[in-house]
Amino acid sequence: MSGRVVILGIYVTDLAFRAERMPVIGETIAGSAFAMGPGGKGSNQAVAAARAGAQVVFCTRLGDDAFGAIARETWQAEGIVARATVVEGLATGAAHIFVDAQTGSNAIIVAAGAAGTLGAADAEAIEADIAGAQVFVTQLEQPVAAARRGLEIARKHGVKTVLNPAPALPLPDDIFPLCDYVTPNETEAAALTGVSIASADDARRAADVLLGKGAGAVIVTLGETGALLHSRAQSVLVPAFQCGPVVETAGAGDGFTGGFAAALARGDTPLDAVRFGCALAGISVTRAGTAPSMPRLAEVNALLGAGSAVSA
Repeated sequence: MSGRVVILGIYVTDLAFRAERMPVIGETIAGSAFAMGPGGKGSNQAVAAARAGAQVVFCTRLGDDAFGAIARETWQAEGIVARATVVEGLATGAAHIFVDAQTGSNAIIVAAGAAGTLGAADAEAIEADIAGAQVFVTQLEQPVAAARRGLEIARKHGVKTVLNPAPALPLPDDIFPLCDYVTPNETEAAALTGVSIASADDARRAADVLLGKGAGAVIVTLGETGALLHSRAQSVLVPAFQCGPVVETAGAGDGFTGGFAAALARGDTPLDAVRFGCALAGISVTRAGTAPSMPRLAEVNALLGAGSAVSA
């Protein structure tokens, strides 16, 4: 049985450039490939959750332009219900993604465009959607005020809340008690806590800081090491899944969060939901793009059934 996930965040059109290295200021270099496609953390997570079997409602803002049309076509194709306000005079967001041709690692510049004007009123406008969901997810690419209001409304209605604190920004401590789950990567966890992370034990120390601020549980995603689920009741390192050569890592974190939310919404335990998120992310990094790299439910289930986890 599928559950309902409501996500508040941004859509941007990804402009991905593949090259041997980053240029320095004043330098022009030749790239080996270019691709344009749908992106933005919120929208990527919505696609991941929808392909993982969840009923998804996505709230954002768009411009009245060609990139906005790509967004709507993407959501329609994935069966995502869009609550997307059009903002006159502002462009739909865009992201420049540099992809290292050798490793698949990436560096990203995001311009949120119209979605950068999301506010508390946008969350209030979808209160009925949130109230009818099992899980609410938000991030930090849009203003914190919008994320906070969404979390408050979800908490009011007893809906599980997931905050993906990306990109890393200073946050007021009183936002953490609104979060059942916080899902930072190593960089974001370090920025939020001041704890440098080079191991799972470091991640546990950082997670303890966030638990101390009131978070219900913390999931630190650790790339090829996997993901650490850390709460007051348990601390488990779920290993990564090795699914083939890494092509691009840009969508991995969004794939994890979207998959985790979908699994949680259908009633999986937190630990099983983390494992599902790791499997989904493991497949996504073997493909180019962010939203386009997200696998379907059957693919994730096949991987989980094969038991292909890598030992930590």
